[in-house]
Amino acid sequence: MDVEYSISGVRFTGFTVATVNQLAAGIAWEKQADLSDKGVQKRLGPAAIKAFLKIRSLWGLRDEDARHLLGGMSNGAFYELKRRAHGTLDQDRLTRISILAGIFKALNILYSKKLADHWVQLANENPMFEGESPLAYMIKGGQPAMLRVRQLLDSRRGGR
Repeated sequence: MDVEYSISGVRFTGFTVATVNQLAAGIAWEKQADLSDKGVQKRLGPAAIKAFLKIRSLWGLRDEDARHLLGGMSNGAFYELKRRAHGTLDQDRLTRISILAGIFKALNILYSKKLADHWVQLANENPMFEGESPLAYMIKGGQPAMLRVRQLLDSRRGGR
């Protein structure tokens, strides 16, 4: 089996080398994934759906809230997504799931598992949330609000 690696932008195929830049899902780390490309959407979709459904379960999200986080997906489309647990997602939904995965990761670095899994649903005194839960803030504000929550958590953990 040929193994493909990328080190500092140079690709190596056909032999094993030690690296931390092994290609994941066929996309090099040095280059941003083109989420508008149908092939990339097809390749990343199943893993993104699986990740989202797991996060949804761990956070205890209602179906309605999960649909809103995905950008307003219809009931039928959401239930089909849950039933099949694979498929192709558009650029917007891949981006939303990526942001949510970053939030999930940051929460699990910052807090205990129990708090990390409940944080999005807890009322929050941070001025940006105005006493509401981060979940309510993200549903009301869409992708920009999701990005602000991710930035807040990344700054708390010393990320960039």
